[in-house]
This record gives sequence, C-alpha cells and structure tokens, in this order.
Amino acid sequence: MWDYSEKVMDHYRHPRNVGTIEDADAVGTAGSLVCGDQLKIYLKIKDNIVTDAKFQTFGCGSAVASSSILTEMIIGKTVDEVRKITNKDIADQLGGLPPEKMHCSVMGYEALEDALKEYKSEGYIPMEEIQNKQKETMVCTCFQVTDKVIIDAIKTNGLKTVEEVTNYTKAGGACGRCKGAIQNIIDKYYNEQADSKPQESSQKLTHTQWVIKINNVIESQISPELVKDGGDIELVDIKDKDIYVKLKGMCSGCKNSTITIKAFVETTLKHALGEDINVIEVK
Repeated sequence: MWDYSEKVMDHYRHPRNVGTIEDADAVGTAGSLVCGDQLKIYLKIKDNIVTDAKFQTFGCGSAVASSSILTEMIIGKTVDEVRKITNKDIADQLGGLPPEKMHCSVMGYEALEDALKEYKSEGYIPMEEIQNKQKETMVCTCFQVTDKVIIDAIKTNGLKTVEEVTNYTKAGGACGRCKGAIQNIIDKYYNEQADSKPQESSQKLTHTQWVIKINNVIESQISPELVKDGGDIELVDIKDKDIYVKLKGMCSGCKNSTITIKAFVETTLKHALGEDINVIEVK
C-alpha cells in the first residue's frame, strides 16, 4: 500500500475542475491509454492570465490528484508563471508522492507544457517557427517517452539512476530495452554539467579524495556495463595517475581484456577525470 499524504487522498476522492472547456484557448495531452495513464488539460486564457482550467484523466489516484491540484495551481496565474511550474512543484503541493508515483506529477507537467508550447496571445504561430523547433527523440517506445522528457526530469529532480528515471517518467518500466539509452542520457547530462564547471585538479585532492573519486566512476559507469556481460572490475591500487585494476568473472579470462581495459575502462576514466589517466591491468 502506497503511503499517500492527506492532500493526495483529498484530491483523489474529491477532484477539482474535472471536465472539458469547449472553447479552450489551449489544450494539452500527456501519456497514453496504451500505457495505462493519460491526461488531457484544457485552459481558458484572457489577457495572458489563465482564467479557467479543467482536466480529464485516466489513471491511478496519484494521476487524478496531480491533475486536480495542477488546475488549482494555475488558475489566476499569468502564462509566464504557469510555464515555470515543474513536476516537483506539483508533487510538493500534494505533500509529496511515493517515488514509484512521481511519474504522475511528470505527466501533469508534460500536459501543461504541451498545452502552452504553441500558445501565443496573438493566436498566430508562423509555420517556419514550428518547423524550426528542435525535434525530440523517442527513447521509450513502450511508454512514448522522449529524450526531452527524461532530461527535464533529471534536471528538475536531480535524478542519477535509471531506476529513478523510471519512477519519474515510466521510461524503461516495460521491456527495459531502452535502459542503456537512458543511462547514456544520464551520463551525458552530468558529463556536460561537469564540463561547464572549472575542472578540479587532482593535485588539490587528498589521496583519499582521489581514490573515492576514481572508485565512484568505476562503480557507477564501468562496473554495471561489465556485469551485463558476466564480468566485473576491482580497483587494486592507485599511484597518482596510474590506476591498477583487476578484471573479474568472464572478463578476467577474455582474450580481449586488453581492449576492454584501454578502449572502455581507461577511456571512461579519462573522460571523467582527465586525459593523463593511465589504467594498468593486474592479472
């Protein structure tokens, strides 16, 4: 049984603003009936202020509660204020959601974004402006989740694992074939964040800090990939920029172990820690 807040239960049992708006100025959808959850939100906008909002949803209690409270959050606000609402804001207004139900708040955010992405107060959008918008890539075909949705969830909520992304977006929650792609998106996002900050010199770190930093990369980025093939890796020793590791399991006796060390292990560590890294295999 999920541990729901009183506010979640209230909005689930007594949802606000259920229905449609026939002459809506903006309409957005998120989710899919095929996936089990779908939300459609209708907005009435006057003088750049949301004067009314209604929703229709098919889903669990968390989906109903998230949709209900979202309509309350946006009525009376300007379009610019509404655009800034995130899934975290929705969950916070409900007093929190179980991790496995955070995707319901994301669905509300997606529907709202969908409703407003083409909205302009003057009511006209040049076709070339629509065509020039960056296309999104479908990552999870089971739940129709794009890379933009995943990146937004990572950025807003500080997600760092595939499991967390699944909880927040449902991506990877069915066949699981997209989990590798999700991990790549996570890695790319945090690598870009690291690259945008001044690089921390290893000489300024204590030996213990340097060991921890190397071990974090091995455990989070390298070991999980080797485990998929029946192998693993162990950190043996560190002497400045020389990192001694030992391959385990299926990897230890593989004739391509040298390629694994240089092409994967060393490359991954260099990307995370600096080009002067040297990985040495211990037999």
